[in-house]
Amino acid sequence: MFIAREPELQFLADCYSKDKSQLVVLYGRRRIGKTETLRTFCKDKPHVFFSCTQSSDKKQLERFSDALLRENIPAGRFISAFSDWEIAFESISDLPYGDSKRLIVIDEFPYMCNANKSIPSILQNVWDSKLKDENVMIILCGSSMSFIEKEILSKKNPLYGRSTGIYKMEEMNFYDAMKFFPDYSDEDKIITYSILGGIPHYLTQWDPGVSMKDNIKKSILTKGSVLYSEVDFLLRQELRETSIYGAVIEAVALGSTRLNEISQKSLIEDNSKTSVYLRNLIELGIVTREMSVDTAVKERGNQNRGIYKLADNFFRFWYTYGFANISQLEDGDVDGVYEYSVEPTLRNFASYAFEDVCLQFVRMQQKEKKLPFRFSKIGRWWGKTTVRDAQAPNGLRTAETEIDILAVSSDAKKYLAGECKFKKSPFTNAEYLDLCAKLTPQKETSEFYYALFSSAGFDEKLLSDGGLSDGLSGGKNVRLYDLPEIVNAGG
Repeated sequence: MFIAREPELQFLADCYSKDKSQLVVLYGRRRIGKTETLRTFCKDKPHVFFSCTQSSDKKQLERFSDALLRENIPAGRFISAFSDWEIAFESISDLPYGDSKRLIVIDEFPYMCNANKSIPSILQNVWDSKLKDENVMIILCGSSMSFIEKEILSKKNPLYGRSTGIYKMEEMNFYDAMKFFPDYSDEDKIITYSILGGIPHYLTQWDPGVSMKDNIKKSILTKGSVLYSEVDFLLRQELRETSIYGAVIEAVALGSTRLNEISQKSLIEDNSKTSVYLRNLIELGIVTREMSVDTAVKERGNQNRGIYKLADNFFRFWYTYGFANISQLEDGDVDGVYEYSVEPTLRNFASYAFEDVCLQFVRMQQKEKKLPFRFSKIGRWWGKTTVRDAQAPNGLRTAETEIDILAVSSDAKKYLAGECKFKKSPFTNAEYLDLCAKLTPQKETSEFYYALFSSAGFDEKLLSDGGLSDGLSGGKNVRLYDLPEIVNAGG
């Protein structure tokens, strides 16, 4: 069953409905669901779907010829294969689809280009001289994001400026991803998302009719399951020096966030080399570099600023629990690893993903115009600020701290500060006061609102002062969000 991807399908449908020919580039990291999305888009339309392989140019042309000639184009009466790519591309306009667009998808287009470096130039010439006027829609799809962005979409590439649509597919958000598990509890949905993220390939490996616990054991921790070898397979497919990349990923997964820390943990002596490894992992969508929400634009290019974290939830889970216990798992001790390693810390592990879900929730609230103001930027914040300290002379002191979610208006006159608690005990009034103590200097010139997110409700003090149903009540500009409201916001 195909789930979600409505924006992508709508984008493709809009391109298809236009009168002019279309040259569309759709790309994104592996496992993101590009091929299934394209097949779903094509299924009710006459089309050719060609999947490139890592083969010789001659073999690729033979296969491409076969795909076109099977559609009964006129050339099929005289030849069994095209002699060159120029003739092959020109023949796209001969597809016998009546008044419908001549739709052709070239999946994993970078493979075609790797086998023949002149492919972009040939396609550009054919597009300019013929196809752009022939009611054609060509979709070039690829998983090599660096190749697509640095080659196909760069100014130096012959196809630059020819594309009529460019779409980078991202992983599903929490609300779409959890459509795979409609019968899971709200809490289990958060934990499942913290493990699998929004990657369709990972999500489809789990059985929605089986408990989260059993899925973890059978689909991830059991040797021979697809996800058991997924990380190693993906790294070997995409990278050389996999042992070094694995060490870098492990360092980030286990809490090293700064460049120097990652170098030390992964035993790389030169920070500049570590930067290269991290940059490659960022291009693959495995790692991301995060900046505090108030970081100036000119400072964002500084590699020493910001923190690194895993963008792929499954990689984080595997390096935290799978890779760390690989000897026991190889011996088949799945139950022991789950009982003594996974289960005791899984809630804490999921707390980081809970922050991400709450951030998605706030973005959704803005779209639905349910926030007290419209923010222009949102994200995590960290830095020095005032915190409560009973031992300090005035009960306050300056310290390094962070705010889970900070949204700021375009004029920086309004702030929304959010705190996320994924734990078994209720969100306390003391924790709320700790949040209020932060960013005290900004309060002299700006208006502050607060959003408290809790998986286990709120203590009596907060319920009486904030109110779950009164919105911004009591003059305190505070809103409380419990787990059912957060999880079910997506409908």
